[in-house]
Amino acid sequence: MTQFRPCIDLHEGQVKQIVGGSLNDQGATTNFVSKYNSAHYARLYKQHNLRGGHVIALGQGNDKAVEQALQAWPNGLQFGGGVNHTNAARFLNAGASHVIVTSALFDGGQFSFEKLEQIKKETGADKLILDLSCRRTKQGWNITTNRWQTITDTQVNGENLKELSKHCCEFLIHAADVEGLQAGIDEELVTLLGQHAYIPMTYAGGARSLADLERVSELSNAKVDLTIGSALDIFGGTGVTLEQCIAWNNKAV
Repeated sequence: MTQFRPCIDLHEGQVKQIVGGSLNDQGATTNFVSKYNSAHYARLYKQHNLRGGHVIALGQGNDKAVEQALQAWPNGLQFGGGVNHTNAARFLNAGASHVIVTSALFDGGQFSFEKLEQIKKETGADKLILDLSCRRTKQGWNITTNRWQTITDTQVNGENLKELSKHCCEFLIHAADVEGLQAGIDEELVTLLGQHAYIPMTYAGGARSLADLERVSELSNAKVDLTIGSALDIFGGTGVTLEQCIAWNNKAV
């Protein structure tokens, strides 16, 4: 059954909600900046047993905030943001339940199974989540790296989802074109993911109401989970409350 998955997005050491495709060296278009630190949200998710959530470090300056979140709920949150074969084990030892990897899997813009194997040696497939965040192209959807700015040649399609599912325990897929806009989910992408959900998947991007949980469940045959960020009341949104999402999860179990 489709579940709500929580998130903690970090930018310049603060918990923020940004427009996904806007992130660059100059900053980002920001929807919300929290007055609370990352540990506050980690404790909140722990209190309600909201498992499978992810902490994402967007750019530099987030080390302390990452540490605070992972220490607040050891083995309760996944972590992504600059993870590679040299530091993956460190984040797991620091309290991440899993590490999330994207850019480190590419070499010169091309997907590298050699780099994937390097990371797997450090984490094992059972602790490794592949972030296949993507942007829509003429071919369908292509994985993006470098803070969602670089569109690679690697497509998010049935063939690649099947092959890559052999090397990890889960996928995280942000639809970068709609991330943070609260303009609705990418229904075609969610449908595709549901058709090739060989392992657990979490979709993020555009969710704006509780109805989107129902819609993702319908489109994916209940095989894909949903992250709601900017629309959520704890991040300044008005579309849906955390309490409603908790109730959905409890009903779905």
